Amino acid sequence: MTHTTHEFNRHADVRAALADPALVPDLPAADGGAVGASVAWLRATVARFSSGEAHRRRRALVEDELARLDPAALRRAVAAGAEGEVRVRVVRTLAEALGMPEPGVIAEAVTVVAGAYFGGSDAAADEAVARLVARLAPGRANEAGLEAAANRIGLLVQACTATAALVEAAADGDAPLARVLREVQPVRTMRRIAARTTRVADREIAKGDVVLLDLATANRAHPVPLTFGAPPRVCPGRAHALALADGLLRRRLTDFARLHHQATPLLLPNAWDYASAAALAEQGFEAIGTTSLGVAAAAGLPDGAAATADATLALARRLGRGPFLFTVDAEGGFSDDPGEVAQLARRLHDAGAAGINLEDGRPDGTLAPVELHAAKIAAVKTAAPALFVNARTDTHWLNVQEEQTAERLAIYEQAGADGVFVPGLSDPDEIAALTATLVTPLNILYIPTGPTLAELGALGVHRVSLGSLLYRRALAAAVTTATAIRDGLPTDLRTPSYAEVQTLGAPGGTQRGSSPNSV
Repeated sequence: MTHTTHEFNRHADVRAALADPALVPDLPAADGGAVGASVAWLRATVARFSSGEAHRRRRALVEDELARLDPAALRRAVAAGAEGEVRVRVVRTLAEALGMPEPGVIAEAVTVVAGAYFGGSDAAADEAVARLVARLAPGRANEAGLEAAANRIGLLVQACTATAALVEAAADGDAPLARVLREVQPVRTMRRIAARTTRVADREIAKGDVVLLDLATANRAHPVPLTFGAPPRVCPGRAHALALADGLLRRRLTDFARLHHQATPLLLPNAWDYASAAALAEQGFEAIGTTSLGVAAAAGLPDGAAATADATLALARRLGRGPFLFTVDAEGGFSDDPGEVAQLARRLHDAGAAGINLEDGRPDGTLAPVELHAAKIAAVKTAAPALFVNARTDTHWLNVQEEQTAERLAIYEQAGADGVFVPGLSDPDEIAALTATLVTPLNILYIPTGPTLAELGALGVHRVSLGSLLYRRALAAAVTTATAIRDGLPTDLRTPSYAEVQTLGAPGGTQRGSSPNSV
């Protein structure tokens, strides 16, 4: 029976095809009755797990394997490992981290298999598969043992191919990996077979028809990277691949940036003066943010109106005297001139700031042009490369079309943003769908009625900010305490002593006025 071949390269069409459960991966089946450990057997075994319940089981197995690996530890391990060919280093590092026997031997064999896995045949690759199975499933000739070995080999093959392509593309410059991923696709084309009749882009596809997807062309024409499945899902190994690429490229992370690549999200409390920042740091918070509302309100100025540039810089200089990491909420940079925003960023960095938050919302309730905000981000990264840029979009707060969120963040990532921030986003499904499109860490604003810190971490969030919550709670506590005393009501809130606050406000200095009668 003759089947039709359908080709798609438009982003919307390719995305629809990738989400269509009727279109399944087309991997060659093993020849005849061959049951030996060969590349054809490997591809056929992995193919059996490419759709339906079997796919979900395989994905769970892969996620369980990867959950054991800390991306930051992988970055350090591959950077410190022996020199050699990129793919060998990637596989050796993963094999060691997964506790596989003879990781060097496994790495050499996997790179041989990778050359034939995505097409073609090679006797040497067949022999390499056999060696891998002998090491990963020794004495386990039963079907379950062989399938487990096949899935582990498939994981290593795909990891080494994708990471090597990323490293080779990024090796000649300092372009953000988000931009490299868009311009150079580790997987340029994809082939699907229709398991049943379906439709894509108003085109009927019969059962057995071949569907060719040009991922490279589709991604070049659209800022948002393609994702897979319905609903869209993040690749479980993407963080690991990016960490390995960073380690191989020897791209150094600052102490603050490293906090965004941990197993649990960075909880960032936001301070409004030196004492509040020092008090939070004293409680063990790894980094402190500032709240633009708190800074503005304390100065008697409106928030979000570009009125607090001087107050923000002055606070940064005070915080820079402390022993803690801090990042500054700088609204939209207090200017629409990227050069002026870059100059401010440089001053904040010189004052000791480890990061800056730049938002695209405007006081009139509109969003800044995406190109302008991207230009600000690029200018800041040029002026202060070590400053962590958290690019914020206010699409959810301003009730803009949801599609704009992913598009804006993709452009901000490609401009050089180190992280992205979407205040107002709290729906778990929407968060999961967004993380599937991102390369950089996602920052979410904590909402008391929304997901918990642990739940946000499970959704792929890497930073959770408290925003102005603490400042507003502090105001409420002050008013509540004052009115309770006035009205003869009890005040049971534990308050720090005068001496304790005095110590916070005088880092490294001499404590004075510590009498309990001092005010």
